[in-house]
Amino acid sequence: MVSTESAAANELLAVRAAELYYEENKTQDEIGAILRVTRWKVGRLLAQARERGIIRIEIVHPRARRLSLERELGARFGLQDAIVVPAPADPIELQARVAEAAADYLVSVRPVPRLLGVSWGRTLHQVAEALPVGWATGVNVVQINGGVSLSKRPGTAASTAVMIAQKAGGQATLLPSPAILERLETKKAIESDRTVGGVVQMARGAAAYLFSAGVADLSSVHVDSGYLTGDDIAALVERGAVGDVIGRYITADGTIADPELDARTLGLSLEELRAARSSILVIGGESKHPVARAIVTHGLCSVIVTDEHTARALLDEGDDPTETISTTSPTSGGHHS
Repeated sequence: MVSTESAAANELLAVRAAELYYEENKTQDEIGAILRVTRWKVGRLLAQARERGIIRIEIVHPRARRLSLERELGARFGLQDAIVVPAPADPIELQARVAEAAADYLVSVRPVPRLLGVSWGRTLHQVAEALPVGWATGVNVVQINGGVSLSKRPGTAASTAVMIAQKAGGQATLLPSPAILERLETKKAIESDRTVGGVVQMARGAAAYLFSAGVADLSSVHVDSGYLTGDDIAALVERGAVGDVIGRYITADGTIADPELDARTLGLSLEELRAARSSILVIGGESKHPVARAIVTHGLCSVIVTDEHTARALLDEGDDPTETISTTSPTSGGHHS
């Protein structure tokens, strides 16, 4: 048994070793000479200081990552990869951090996706802006859902796809259609058009998909773009919608909230997204926690780029024993191939 007195003395020695090592920049040999202990003992004291929380190491670089949360997310939800960044208090800065991390991830992806399918919206436009010129070579980009709108704000589908492609020395193939059509007959007519149908077919062959998700409220780009009204959003929320993924509104169960509206939505389906070889979700901020949870728990992404608060919310909510991750559906899990 170690006496209380010797334990206290040992702790003080650990504090002194930590001070000399981290604040005075002394080597372990120098610390051993000062404290009159062996170099091996100094190593033990420093390890003890970390274990007992006497010292805390914080990496504060804007591009730092939370590796332990990344490992937990990957293991819990069966993801190919997870990128988690620190969460600044300012929501605007948080979105910029997440977008920058997504750009860094795209730069590092191997093999390089020669055909990249992209959705659109404010987050993806930030990703496009954060990508460096020459982030890859010969990457072509194809839109995976409609995006023609009357909105003049930055972040339109065309400008996002073109920017990502140009910075990689490739070409962008745009989907010349609104995201949501007013009438089913119009949607069917546009979809059967050779040009539009060809783009959707090309999108199905993309090596990877890059997308974000929107919240089911008035801040939605679909309201801003004139596709939906405030009343439409209220009706969707009443049906259990937590947000939209590639233009399709989903419930917490990962199912379509309004089949009639979904039938008028042009682009890849949820099943095609779920079966993708690589589907990269870029999402951050408290308002998006419910839709993020629906996406990761129901196999709609294979990679997530997010902030630490969203990551913790996903892991905490996933601890609920009444919840089960959807793995039995014949369409789920295909993205791991």
